Amino acid sequence: MKSVFYTALLSAVFTTPAYSQTAETSDTIIVTGTRLDTPASETGTAVTVIGEAELERTAFALDAIATAPGVTVNQNGAFGGAATVRIRGAASEQTLVLIDSVPVNDPTSPGGGYDFASLDTAQIERIEVLRGAQSTLWGTDAIGGVVNIVTKRAAPGLGVTGFAETGSFGTVRGGAAIEGGFEQGDFRLGASAVSSDGISKADEADGNTEDDGYDAVTLAGRGRYELGFGELAATVRYVDSETEFDSYGAVTGTQDGDEVSKTTQLSGALTFTNIAFAGALETMIQVAAADIDRESFTNGVSSFGSQGERQVYRYQGTWNLTEDHRLAFGAEREDSSAGGDSSTIDGLFVLLELQPLDGLVLTGGVRHDEADRFGAETTGKLAASWQLTDQVRLRGTAGTGFKAPTLFQTTYVCCGATEPNADLRAETSEGFDVGVEYTLAGGRAAVEATYFDQTVENQIGFSFAVGGYENIARVDTKGVELAARFAITEAWSLAGNYTYIEAEDGQGGELIRLPEHSAYGELAYDGGRWGGALSVRHNGEEQDSLGPVDAWTRLDASARYDLTNRMQLYVRGENLTDEQYQQVFGYGTPGLSGYFGVRLTR
Repeated sequence: MKSVFYTALLSAVFTTPAYSQTAETSDTIIVTGTRLDTPASETGTAVTVIGEAELERTAFALDAIATAPGVTVNQNGAFGGAATVRIRGAASEQTLVLIDSVPVNDPTSPGGGYDFASLDTAQIERIEVLRGAQSTLWGTDAIGGVVNIVTKRAAPGLGVTGFAETGSFGTVRGGAAIEGGFEQGDFRLGASAVSSDGISKADEADGNTEDDGYDAVTLAGRGRYELGFGELAATVRYVDSETEFDSYGAVTGTQDGDEVSKTTQLSGALTFTNIAFAGALETMIQVAAADIDRESFTNGVSSFGSQGERQVYRYQGTWNLTEDHRLAFGAEREDSSAGGDSSTIDGLFVLLELQPLDGLVLTGGVRHDEADRFGAETTGKLAASWQLTDQVRLRGTAGTGFKAPTLFQTTYVCCGATEPNADLRAETSEGFDVGVEYTLAGGRAAVEATYFDQTVENQIGFSFAVGGYENIARVDTKGVELAARFAITEAWSLAGNYTYIEAEDGQGGELIRLPEHSAYGELAYDGGRWGGALSVRHNGEEQDSLGPVDAWTRLDASARYDLTNRMQLYVRGENLTDEQYQQVFGYGTPGLSGYFGVRLTR
């Protein structure tokens, strides 16, 4: 794998473009995860958009996602340790993850969650974090919210980009891409790789000294072509990763051991779109698939393996009723398979967007899903965004969500049981949020506050009594999200957010791995050739199954210098105060570390 890495590294630094042209930019952020592409300033959904500039400050997307309000991340040790994202206190398995509209949640895992460990930022253009239930839009798994990942698109003209970096823990990372944008279409092919000696997954503070390495290669491609009667687009993404990790330990849950996990992931989509009736009707037909293949080794001997697939077939029509009103309708089928078992979910949905008054956007939708393993669920959502004045915007949503039982949950038996629980039902939720945004100082500053409240019923858990899984839990979450930004000057800016989450199960017990308080702040500078950022991230005390996890605060910094209009030097420092902390009980995190690199841009 390291030979592949060095090939990508050399290509990034020494390839020169045939032709290059800077892509145009827009001040309007369009949110695509709402299924009706909508400016962020007009959507009622609470959403955070993480752009390319923010993504370039870190190697792993997990660290960027962790800066969004309402988000909690947990990782079983850095450099490839299993990593999850929770939104507003919902379980990590209740976060739907899309990569270029393809659902990539793992059909082989017991809860069906997505592992963010190998998600490198190199091929990503932006990440949208939609908070609150989104099942009306996307179906199963979207109780807590959606993480919508959009990979990089080609800029106009023909050219290459690349980067190479090295740093702490014997880490080297690099990548390259060739892209072209033309009148009838565009294409982009990219590759990136990382290799690190890592740190001990089991915390070194507990006497674990063996480093656990990590290697990964990511290949990504996308393109589109105008056919004359419509547009054909394709995306594909492949990840091959190898992670060393530690064994089970009775005291802290983990201890040094010779364990290795090898994983390959492949996802992609083929999409046809057509615009008819003078732009009044847009039709989209899509076939998408995601595949994961995992094998674990103990002392060099294979100890576990799994393979799973998801195929999605979609139709969506978007009818522009008038300039201010839109109607979307569609049908989907999702087929999942793992371990010789399979399931199918069929869904129908309709969404209506109205703008009855200047500045007022109302959205309503309903969706019906039928599955061969748990029956049917109907979900709905209402959303509103009202630009009350030039300075004040009100927004809010109310809706329901669901998560289908996974293949593992509907087939697993133990403890004397002879067959799986046939009465297992989908997890369901209902909730709402209300928010206000206030802009001041002529648009240079803004503050935002959101209150949310959600109840999840029929949450699935393991039960020894039935020898498998059953609907045994209820979870109530509510809280507040605060955010602010301030452009001090044209070059200097401040931004930050704070989240308070109160989450309890049906008996009033505190949920594990979920802090009540979390916060993020950033001071950034963009002065032309020079740029940089100083950030601080705080995570409050959490409870874990083996004991409490102390609160921690981490300080990071990054800087860049443009040698030319295409060549850039950059440096990144992480955990500058050398804070010793854990995200998951028993698992360590890196201390003070630094990275230096060079980037070739267009």
